[in-house]
Amino acid sequence: MPPAFILKLRERFASKADRNVVRIQRRQVLTALLWKSLPSLTSLLLVVGYLWMLVIPSPRLGQKTYIDENALQPGQVHTYWNWDDVHRADNYLAQLERLRDDNSTSEEIATFITGEFGKLGISASTQRYSFTTTAGAKNGTNSYAVFSSPRASGTEAMVISASWLSRTGDGDGTLNLRGVSTVLSLAAFLKGYSLWAKDLIFVVSDGYLDGMQAWITAYHGAIQSNLQAEPLTLPSGVIWTALNIDYPGHSFSHLGVFFEGLNGRLPNQDLINSFYVVAQHTGGVPLVVYDHLDPREFPGRQDELSIIPTWVPEPVKQNKEVNEYAARMKNVLRHVSYQARGQASGVHGLLHQFRIDAITLFAVPAVGPHGFHSIGRIVESTLRTTNNLLERLHASFFFYLLVGTTTFLKIGSFLPSVILISVSLMFGGLREWVNAGWIWIPEIQQTIGEKDSGEVPSRISGTWSRRSRPVLKALSIMLCTHALGAVLFYAITRPWFVRYQPATSTTLLGLVLALPLGCLSLSAPPATQAAPLPVLLKSLNLCFTSTVLSIISLLNFSLAATLAILLGLPLHLSSSAPRQSLRLTKYAFYQALGFGWLVLGREETRRAIVDWEVLGVWFVPFVCVVYAPLVLQAAIVCILPS
Repeated sequence: MPPAFILKLRERFASKADRNVVRIQRRQVLTALLWKSLPSLTSLLLVVGYLWMLVIPSPRLGQKTYIDENALQPGQVHTYWNWDDVHRADNYLAQLERLRDDNSTSEEIATFITGEFGKLGISASTQRYSFTTTAGAKNGTNSYAVFSSPRASGTEAMVISASWLSRTGDGDGTLNLRGVSTVLSLAAFLKGYSLWAKDLIFVVSDGYLDGMQAWITAYHGAIQSNLQAEPLTLPSGVIWTALNIDYPGHSFSHLGVFFEGLNGRLPNQDLINSFYVVAQHTGGVPLVVYDHLDPREFPGRQDELSIIPTWVPEPVKQNKEVNEYAARMKNVLRHVSYQARGQASGVHGLLHQFRIDAITLFAVPAVGPHGFHSIGRIVESTLRTTNNLLERLHASFFFYLLVGTTTFLKIGSFLPSVILISVSLMFGGLREWVNAGWIWIPEIQQTIGEKDSGEVPSRISGTWSRRSRPVLKALSIMLCTHALGAVLFYAITRPWFVRYQPATSTTLLGLVLALPLGCLSLSAPPATQAAPLPVLLKSLNLCFTSTVLSIISLLNFSLAATLAILLGLPLHLSSSAPRQSLRLTKYAFYQALGFGWLVLGREETRRAIVDWEVLGVWFVPFVCVVYAPLVLQAAIVCILPS
């Protein structure tokens, strides 16, 4: 039993009212306080979300990479690749250069490569393919070989590949002759050892990305309507890992890793970490993320390599934390540019769609000091590392940001930035929903003296009155915007759009500007009992955008972050205005935000369409059917009279 003085305090301060009444009153006070502070809370969440994004590259965030899968044991073997194998690679390179100088066709090159595999006693074949796209046909011939494992049944396999075109300039025509030479020399070298527990598949794909897409699609028996490809005659097992070699220069100074796959997929981090360990301890080659050289290693090229603006004061530019932040920011921006658009950063990215962990080893062109000897040892050791696997890579991370060669961020370090903006949008939408469903009806009360003298009323009170929400009208507008986006997607994937793009893109933009104005017919001034259509449409628009952001953030963080930046603040600020000129100005701004890419990004649009048709990248349909309609709904909110 409590002491007597506590009982007296309870008796003194206890409320005489009914407990249920007290509970209801307390709840009403808290609800009123929350409602009053909701605009400030919404703004705070938005600001914190944006600031969190800026903090992601901070040197104070992140942790060191490590190997989760104990079976890998990277860098624990003695490598046997030697100068005889380098000489063989040089000979292959000389023959490939003759084919280049003779302007040999794809089929002649593939026949030569297949013949070289055959001379080594490895089963080899070619595969012709053709893609039908709006920009024309893409044809080519792949060559591949399968070395069956001498120690297993052939149910598992590893891929060593090189594309005929390098990823330099995203396949702009730079040849990857040394990458192909490395694959041929590795085939001759690796077949001499009986330690392989998995089949080795050597692939030299034509073109840049299209050749590997045709080969991997046929390998897994997938159906692609616009692809005609010969079936593969040399089957093998389930592919677990793959290494793609991209070596475009005469020699290289650093080895970079490219790891993004189609539609935001990433490989298991253990594969990247194992490569880093092997390259550092076996090959002795400096490592970089992508092809980003560290400006701190090249004092004379700091302005060229760093993203720090030239107008920044010199003491700030020399600060260690500022330089580290800039280096990390450069890696994060490059990662976002690939992942948000769903693009593969190399040939390896096409294999992720079939649950194959793959990366591209990129030899950063330079005048020495490394060449065939270094890259051969690194590939050999990495292959022997993945050869140890007893099951697919699963222990390490699939959701991460690689901000440095040995530093990464877990998903919990960067995901909240988007979630905070998503919650802000949801709170804003719910607030507009309440505003649409209730209206304040004032009641002016005056004293007798104020009535006689005509003074301003001393007290204004009122009541909240419920009013109906025209939900069907708002949902109809939203449905029509997404339908318009689907029509736009159909239009830009027609051959005539690409053929006459300057004229067709301008015409489509004009139609998109004009058609939504038909919503003005739905905007008759509402009665007191009906909510304004712009308020209700904004409410549903904010809530739907919040839902989209939350879902996308788990599937493709970079795309979600890009959407949060583009939509977070603009959708919050969308509103009608009393003056028609102001409404038209805001309408034009939102239309430019949603559809300006039709005329301002024609080259990027053309490339994204080809990526959709050949590789199945979802960026174009997502922009047309999801992103642009969301912005269009905000534009309609602005054009409708209040």
